[in-house]
Formats: sequence, structure tokens, C-alpha cells
Amino acid sequence: MEESMKNSLDQLYELLPVVYRQRDAEQGYPLRALLQVISEQVDVVKTDIAQLYENWFIETCKDWVVPYIGDLVGYRIVHEAGEPGEVITPRGRLRNKILIPRREVANTIRYRRRKGALALLELLSADVAGWPARAVEFYKLLGWTQALNHLQPGRGETVDLRRGEALTNVDGPFDELAHTVDVRRATLHRKPGRYNIPSVGLFVWRLNSYSVTRAPAICLERIGAQYYTFGALGHDVPLYARAEPETEPTDIAGELNLPVPIRRRTLKEHKSSFYGPGKSLQIWTDYPRQAIPLDDIVVADLSDWKRYQARRDQVAVDPELGRILFHPRALPGSKVWVSYHYGFSADVGGGEYERRLFQPVTYTIYRVGEDEKFKLITEALGKWRQDEKPDGAVIEITDSGIYSEQINIELGAKSLQIRAASGACPVIRLLDYQPSLPDALSVTGEAGSSFTLDGLLVTGRPVRIKGPLQEINIRHTTLVPGWALHTDCEPHRPIEPSLELVNTTATRVAIEHSIIGSIQVNQDQVKQDPVPIHISDSILDATSADLEALGAPEWPLAHAVLTIVRSTVFGYIDVHAIELAENSTFNGLVRVGRRQRGCMRFCSVIVPGSRTPRRYNCQPDLVEKAVKEEYEPKIKDAETEPEQKEIKEQGKRVLEYERLRVRPRFESTRYGTPTYAQLATTCAEEIKRGADDESEMGVFHDLYQPQRAANLRARLDEYSPAGMDAGIIYIS
Repeated sequence: MEESMKNSLDQLYELLPVVYRQRDAEQGYPLRALLQVISEQVDVVKTDIAQLYENWFIETCKDWVVPYIGDLVGYRIVHEAGEPGEVITPRGRLRNKILIPRREVANTIRYRRRKGALALLELLSADVAGWPARAVEFYKLLGWTQALNHLQPGRGETVDLRRGEALTNVDGPFDELAHTVDVRRATLHRKPGRYNIPSVGLFVWRLNSYSVTRAPAICLERIGAQYYTFGALGHDVPLYARAEPETEPTDIAGELNLPVPIRRRTLKEHKSSFYGPGKSLQIWTDYPRQAIPLDDIVVADLSDWKRYQARRDQVAVDPELGRILFHPRALPGSKVWVSYHYGFSADVGGGEYERRLFQPVTYTIYRVGEDEKFKLITEALGKWRQDEKPDGAVIEITDSGIYSEQINIELGAKSLQIRAASGACPVIRLLDYQPSLPDALSVTGEAGSSFTLDGLLVTGRPVRIKGPLQEINIRHTTLVPGWALHTDCEPHRPIEPSLELVNTTATRVAIEHSIIGSIQVNQDQVKQDPVPIHISDSILDATSADLEALGAPEWPLAHAVLTIVRSTVFGYIDVHAIELAENSTFNGLVRVGRRQRGCMRFCSVIVPGSRTPRRYNCQPDLVEKAVKEEYEPKIKDAETEPEQKEIKEQGKRVLEYERLRVRPRFESTRYGTPTYAQLATTCAEEIKRGADDESEMGVFHDLYQPQRAANLRARLDEYSPAGMDAGIIYIS
């Protein structure tokens, strides 16, 4: 890289005659230095000219050029979704990618040529909103008497109670049964209709299917040695399909083409399509690994472990709960490994998704993994201590294994980063090694040191950081709320913190794109300044709105200054001050010591009596203001005291209703479930579009789902068959 850069700077110098270069060498290369400066500007001009050519094409142009190419082909912006942002800011560019999708602009002419085709609606969902979808013409599912001379066997059928598969699909995207007519329109907002002649339904899946590759399965020894779960925490995890695209653009998506939860009946009937190398799931046993053959896999309902008994030559799998059952006399010889897919909304917390790795300026890397030199994290830590190098160190875990170790780190004045390789999701499992002592992942540092966790999942115990570290970073990491999970995703230790900061005088504690249990700050409030905690695009989960998400042991307020943006908080907050809270939801009480410092903007603070800094465009403040503006003039205009009293009572009832209406509603508030922290479809628009850029408040702000939905609704109206009503139906 450096050699190619040097050659590029010398390109003008190499064009000079040799005699001038010889004289220049005799004088210490002053001419060469001058031409190198000129070459830098020449390279800038050449790069700009090359980019001008690239900007002629939608595939290679820069993001700011996309709207201009859209104008050339007659692409129309959907103003209901919002106006494009400033291209000079990263946040504006990210929003513009959603408002003006590059793929839709590229295919605008092709879409217009196919206008009216049913399969086009699925392509629109993928290109406009980024959501996989299945289009259904509901008139084909109407129950009606067919003419004998014009039979249509593809129409909806009457109910056959012996067809369990058809019964489980009722009212879903794969329904095959006939229905009576529903006269409501499919485009209604609250309760859309379905089964009518002009109705078309576009079933969309907003959850992504994330992979877990060759990770150890968890044996539930408390139940029996033959019982295993796919989930790394021993909890029930629904298995999702690895979506395979349709072979033809005119095909309608089937169950194998979508990131859907795998149902028992579907897996039983299409086992070869879901099980095997590179597919949705696979199981290995013994060492070296031996894949369980397809014929040995049997699909079973394992909701009650004791009711089903597998044969000696079979392995029972329940895809809806993520459970595995062996025969008691045919147990695996050593470990059990699994590959599978699970559902979640975005790249938050530890996961096998591609992410950017932040490298120190100078560092030594120690790789840990099954195929690496170091098999354990503690082995790499020991080698790092032994080397005593002055620069920083990176311990990179290259697989998705489970590391059950006792980790105590003495940083001194150095920096250390423990991270997963991009595309891996290792689990650090902290056990109860010392009954009389705490067993947290302990980190102690001195002035000038820094510590980073990146791409990991830590369970079993908390992370405890102590000492005057300069910087603490937690990125794309999950510190399991409640330490661990039961099979039903209920936390093991709901009142215990996941992160403890003990006398930490760090200049910055940064938490980004992570899922964190409660945080406890144990600081000397007399001798130390408040610790600055910055949380962005994350979930802070105390497992209950009545438990402390951020606080201090035996103190009313944590000695910390909080900055939180685009995050979701389950639990109450007790801090010294909030410097900035933006585009976030607080689902518990918020109390600060210094109200005159900082501000909250475009947030939801639902608990009355919260003590916060000054607020701007927050909920329920806006709806309360609207109610007061409506009823205060009515009270003044009332002629009698009974009439005034009646209007006041009516205003109180409306005010209470509005407060309840704008409370954030979630599909799930329990970590481990696919829809964890996802706003419900019934949530108020003031929350779903309550951020400063009209996106949703909370951790999934950057998905810009309201903008995606508005764009998709406009395109459905534009490209639907004539006389048809196309409505969006959210499956997840």
C-alpha cells in the first residue's frame, strides 16, 4: 500500500530526463519533493474525473447523485415519507438511502413495464422497503359455487379437518382455505379487510434471519443428559429459515423463500430443504465432528420433554422451540454442535453479522479459536502478559464457540481489546467458580489504559471494571440482562447488574449497538467527578420497569452524567445529570440530581413524576399540551360553575386517555425473543414517528421503518392492478 502510494507520487518525477534526476539527486532531491506535492493534486483531479464517469451510472454513482438520476427517469419522491436530509451529514445520507432507494431508482422503468403483475408487488417490497414479502390475491380464497363447465381447482377449498397443515395456515400468508366475503377495504389503517374481490394482501417480514455457525448446543443437565437446546443460553429459540430467493422474477414467494419461523409440519414435509450443509439448520456430534444424517432427524413436539421418547437411531428436533432430544442409551460421545438461524430486528448485540472493526494505532493481535494457536482466552491473556509489549493488544476470537473461563485482567497502563472476528459470535460464560467470592469478568486498569469489548455475548455473571481507566468501549455486545435465561426467556437473576463501574474515573464510557442489563456505578462522590456514560443505538434492560436500569448501590443517585441517543430503556434511571437524551424511550421513572444541566429532546418519558432536565418535543408533554389548549378556553367560556366542573372532569379523562395512548407498546420486552424491543403495530404514531427526523423513537430508529412503510404504500397504489386495493400486512 505504502509502496504503491510512493510510486503514484513519483509519476511526474519519472517522466523527467535522467540528467535532471541525476542533478536533483546530487542536491538532495528538492525537485522530486516539489513534483510530489504537484502529483498529489494531479491524483485528486484524476480521481474526480474518474468519479464523474462513475456518476453516470446508477450502479456506481455516489449517493448524492441518485436523486438526480431518478429525475431523469421520472422517479417521484414520496413526500409523505419525509423530505430528504442534508447530504453533508452521515445521518442525512443514511436517511436518504431509505427515502430514495437506489434499487428502486435503477428499476423504475422495468417496474412500469410490468405494472399490474402480482409478483411485482413482492419486488417492490424488497427494493423499496427492504422487506421480503409474499403477495396474495384474496379473491382466489373466496368461497363460492363453481360452474361445472368452468372448474377452477386453484381456488380456496373447503375445510378438511384431516389436513393439519392447511388448518395451521388459516388467515396466514400461506392460507389455502375458502372464506366468506369481507367487505372492508384492504387499505384500512386500523382493521383492514381481506377476503374480497378487489383485495390484495402483501404479507411482509420485518425480522431478519441471523445465522449461528457450528456453535455448541447446551445440555440441560437439570432435566436429563439427553436434552439439548439450540440457544446458547439454554433458552427456547424459534428456528428461522435461511431464505432462498425465487428462481424466476415472476414466481410468488413460498415458505422456502422467506425468513419465516420453521414450523414442525413444514420441517417434516420439507426436511431435505431445511436440513443440511449451508441450509437452515444442521447438527453434529462427537469429535471429530460427525454430521447427523438427514434420515436420522425426526420432527417432534418437545414442549413437554418427558412425553416424547426418541428411538435409538433417531434424533428428535423441535424447530418451534429450538430443542433437541437424544435417546437415553444413545447419547453423543462428546459435544453437540449446531448451525441454525434465529430472528431479530437489527444488528444490535453480539451476532454473526458483518461489522466494522476498530483497530488501535499500534497493537499486537492474539487469535483464539478451535483452529487457532490459543484455544482459551486466558491462554492469550497469559501470552500478552508474558510478552510485556508497550503497545496495545487485541484478542480476537475467530469462532462462535462457548468459552467457560474465569477472566481477571490487570491492564496496568496498557490498552486491551477483546473482540469477535467479523462474522463470528462467541459466548463468554462466567461460572460460579468461587462460592465465597464474586466471579465477574474483572478488569482493573491504571491511568492511560483502555478496555474494549466488541462483538461478544457475556452470560452468567457481570462485567466489573475498576480503576482510573481512560476509556471503556462496549460495541455490538450483549451483557445478558439478568445474567442468564430460563427456557421461557425469564431472567435468572433479574435484580443483578450486568455492568459494574467501581471508582472508574474514565473520560468516556461508550456503549454502542449493544444489549446491556442494568448498570451500577460505585463512585466516591466527594473525591471523584461524575463518570460520563454515552449510550447509543442500544437497549438498557433492567428486566422490569420497576427495577433500576442505571443507578448506584445504597445511594439515591448514580454519580454519572448520561448521554443517551436512539436507545430503549426498560427500568428506572437515577443519575447525577443527563447531558443529552435524544430519540429514546424511557419505560420507567427518570430522576436526575441536576435538572438545570442538559436536555431531553424527542423522547418518551411515560412515568408521571419523573425529574428530568428541560424537555423539547417529548411525549406525553405534547399531547398534554394539546389537551390543555383545547379545554382551557372551554373552561373560561363556561357560564356556570357546574358546567366548568363538568368540563374539567372531561378534560382530566381525555388527558389520562392521551397519556395511556402514547405509551410505547412493544411486541416483546423479554430478551431472547425474536421481537424483543420492537414497537408494536398498535403503538401510537407519536412514538412510531416521534423522532426528530420522523423515524421511530428507540433502539431501532435507524431502520427508518415508518419511511419504508410510507414509500411502500405509495408504490403499491401506483403499481397495483387496476381496480385492486393492495394492503400491507405485517407478519413480524
